[in-house]
Amino acid sequence: MQRRREETHRDAWTRMLLVWITCVPCCSTAPLHNQSLSLHGTSAPGLRARPLEGQRILIRAKRGWVWNQMFVLEEFSGPDPILVGRLHTDLDVGSRNIKYVLDGEGAGTIFAINELTGDIHAMKRLDREEKAEYTLTAQVVNRDNGEPLEPPSEFIIKVQDINDNPPQFIEGPYQGSVREMSPVGASVTRVTATDADDPVYGNSAKLVYSILEGQPYFSIEQNSVIKVALAGMDREMREEYLVVIQAKDMGGHMGGLSGTTTVTVTLTDINDNPPKFSKGTYEFTIPEDLGIGKPGGRVKANDRDIGDNAKSTYSIIGGDERDVFEIVTDSQTQEGILTLKKPLDFETKRFYNLTVVATNVRPSTTGVPFMDQAMVKIVVEDTDEPPVFSKSVYVFEVHENALVSTPIGSVGARDQDSTRSLIRYSIDRHTDLERQFNIHVDDGKITLAKPLDRETDAWHNITVTATEVRNHSQMSRAIVAIRVLDINDNAPEFPTEYEAYLCENGRPGQVIQTISAVDKDNPVQGHTFHYRMEMLNNPNFTIKNNLDNSISILAKHDSFRRQRQELYLLPIVVTDDGDPPMSSTNTLTIRVCGCSKEGVVQTCKPEAFVLPIGLSMGALIAILACIILLLVIVVLFVTLRRHKNEPLIIKDDEDVRENIIRYDDEGGGEEDTEAFDIATLQNPDGINGFLPRKDIKPDLQFMPRQGHHSGPNGVDVDEFINVRLHEADNDPTAPPYDSIQIYGYEGRGSIAGSLSSLETASSDSDQNYDYLREWGPRFRRLGELYSVGESDREP
Repeated sequence: MQRRREETHRDAWTRMLLVWITCVPCCSTAPLHNQSLSLHGTSAPGLRARPLEGQRILIRAKRGWVWNQMFVLEEFSGPDPILVGRLHTDLDVGSRNIKYVLDGEGAGTIFAINELTGDIHAMKRLDREEKAEYTLTAQVVNRDNGEPLEPPSEFIIKVQDINDNPPQFIEGPYQGSVREMSPVGASVTRVTATDADDPVYGNSAKLVYSILEGQPYFSIEQNSVIKVALAGMDREMREEYLVVIQAKDMGGHMGGLSGTTTVTVTLTDINDNPPKFSKGTYEFTIPEDLGIGKPGGRVKANDRDIGDNAKSTYSIIGGDERDVFEIVTDSQTQEGILTLKKPLDFETKRFYNLTVVATNVRPSTTGVPFMDQAMVKIVVEDTDEPPVFSKSVYVFEVHENALVSTPIGSVGARDQDSTRSLIRYSIDRHTDLERQFNIHVDDGKITLAKPLDRETDAWHNITVTATEVRNHSQMSRAIVAIRVLDINDNAPEFPTEYEAYLCENGRPGQVIQTISAVDKDNPVQGHTFHYRMEMLNNPNFTIKNNLDNSISILAKHDSFRRQRQELYLLPIVVTDDGDPPMSSTNTLTIRVCGCSKEGVVQTCKPEAFVLPIGLSMGALIAILACIILLLVIVVLFVTLRRHKNEPLIIKDDEDVRENIIRYDDEGGGEEDTEAFDIATLQNPDGINGFLPRKDIKPDLQFMPRQGHHSGPNGVDVDEFINVRLHEADNDPTAPPYDSIQIYGYEGRGSIAGSLSSLETASSDSDQNYDYLREWGPRFRRLGELYSVGESDREP
């Protein structure tokens, strides 16, 4: 590559253009007389370029030179900087007081100028593909003070292109497709290569395409279109091809650069292959108890095509077997599934022969549909089937007055298998919870087990089962519907309790009530009821037949009065026309009421009976009730006054009070003597001082007052309690809640006498405690203590 580039550089140097300068006049132009302008360009190292003969050069005032373009080759790789061009001014006459200055794009970095000679050199390697031209400004200034001697002039350095970039396929690698069996010249895809070199200068960007791999199947045109070069390519033989494309610049000549890419060409499928069964004959064994719609076998025709071109549908052609079997297509597996349309019977037919055809869904390239056919042989396999009833539903009738064990009907079933197993019959008791019927286990005869009542259940639906004796798992069921026929066993009756109202001022023949009847029976010819009054010659009422199974009750006179009789009970006998006829007696209640002149009922209560003295019975009853109420009030008042005057405290021998002090803490039982000491009540003289309470801490010292007592032998309990009460009420150290003092009053009049311990001193001497010694050694000591006490008190 490096050698190729150096050769290219030498050729370019030989074709180097001379630097040409176009002078632009400013204010006025004049021929150049006493000044000589030396202009130098660069074509090759060591060569000098002069102005062309006869070229007219114009100058601006105060400036002896102007130029606009220079050229330099890119990618120059010499050891020294390359001379781009040389600047010279008429002011340079050998004096050393001028200096050339360069400014603009790349000045000082890419391009440098000799201050003395005006030579411009390229200091770095240039690349046209990165930047094709540079704009710079040149000026001559005084070396000593830097003042410009001429106005600045702008010029352009253009980088000249060389073939240093190969072609590139930016969008590669490529994918293409074409239908199989396509003719020669069919377009596959298009590829595009680009070259970064200058398309204007030379042939560096002129590309030529060719195929390195993929022949003889494909070719490429100069417009970069890939086409089919070989006819009859079959996808089923080879589906994918890899093609290598080359693009070469320099018009494909020697020394040009090249680039490659790959194109993957895929042949798309067409329907050019028929479906094909893997076997010519299929054979299946199907049990005779296979359900309707259940699969019995699968067939498949393979197709070398793919996608929709490989899809097929299956059908059965010829024969009566099409009524028994059908074939459906599985869209997922592309198989034909044989299913049943009718049940099979081994005993009737054991073999079937079918012709199955597979046809492509899409038409072929020739327009004729592709298809293939195969034979299918089906063998019916015998299975143990349950018994078959002669009917699926049986309907029997029986009268509701039929006797128990009366035959109702028979069901029958038989085993269809060749073994002809015996059958056993039974009733599913879940459908006959009342066990109303029985069935004979061998012959299937159904009999009545309990009496029937049509008015309760008009139909009975039971399920009868038939089971093989040889195999109890083989069972079948049948429905038996039993209709209960009606007989005339119910008498007609009123649908409701009738209550009629009769006006006192009613006229004779007035309709009091219209009556009808109902019958639970349901005769075929319908109901006909006959009515009559139980009393044939009723003096007050009569009946009228309305000829629609109803009657009207009429009044015979107008002398009905509530004072005499306010309620009439009219028995009516209703009879049907059944065989035998049934009848019932029903009662109609008729009330006599007071009505307005228009016949509107106002009141049906009886009128008050007026006594000779002018007071009615109701008034007398009210007066008597008031007197009784006053007497009750007087008795209650007297009783309350007596209870109010009775004193609450009665001072007599039975009047006993006892001081009970209750504390929050729980006592210690019989050994606890600190909670309460009864001896204090018996001997008040024993209290000589104040005993401080243990449950509180007193805030101040309180000196108790000496208690009053009547003497050692005369204890005044009433006075003692009052003193203690006064001290407790005035004691500032006593808490309000921790101590509760209750002074109870024991009632008088008890047969058991007083239970107070305050009177035990006067009654202990009357008791004999010798019986305690007879209770055993545990009570012997207790008896001795009480005996000692008695002996001490005797003196």
